[in-house]
Amino acid sequence: MGLYRAETYRVEDSVGWLITRLRASIFAAVDREVAAWGVSAAQCSILLYIAAGRGDRAADIARDYDYDTGSMTRMVARLAAKRLLRRVRDDADRRVQRLALTAAGRKLAGEVPAVAVKVLNQHLRGFTRAELGQLRGFLQRMLDNRA
Repeated sequence: MGLYRAETYRVEDSVGWLITRLRASIFAAVDREVAAWGVSAAQCSILLYIAAGRGDRAADIARDYDYDTGSMTRMVARLAAKRLLRRVRDDADRRVQRLALTAAGRKLAGEVPAVAVKVLNQHLRGFTRAELGQLRGFLQRMLDNRA
């Protein structure tokens, strides 16, 4: 039997609801920090994804961040319009567009970690390093349990 039961379920007691609220809080705080740069937290996450070498296709990012392809296409278009990334045709398959950071995109991606650290440290105020490790372990375990 699972830890939750339908007959006693309350959304405000749900781990999923808390995680959703936490993600929204973190993104809102990052949005406030990067607003002067003319980008959003979601756009910064795309730049960091590419900078870290996790992938270079909009489909990769959409899958990993669970964005729908339409919103991903619009975010990529906005980042390209801001000259933070560019689309590059794949030499092996001309139908595929790769995403590459421009010099400005690389510079911005290099500045975002300081914002992320500031926001995460605010949200983790009062936690010990051991508690952070435990939290990360619990969250990873939940991800590993997904079907």
